[in-house]
Amino acid sequence: MVRDGDCIAIFHSIHRVMKAEKVLKGQRLPILLIPAPRALHADCGLAIRYAAADREAVEGLLTAEGLVPEEIHVKQGEHYLKVG
Repeated sequence: MVRDGDCIAIFHSIHRVMKAEKVLKGQRLPILLIPAPRALHADCGLAIRYAAADREAVEGLLTAEGLVPEEIHVKQGEHYLKVG
């Protein structure tokens, strides 16, 4: 479900992740709401997956909407690397 190089955005609550999904899909950004990978701790159990190529657009829009994720990780092999 998560490919190498994909970004995973983790949020504090189900409300925030659902709102983020609505905002991003409203701008037709290619994101997917997914169950949070087991290797990552997510309070609400859901996360948003997007390609590294879309990172600037996705994270810029989330910031503009006041929906900054709690954490962002990038999948590399079997690991998820936290990015700032």
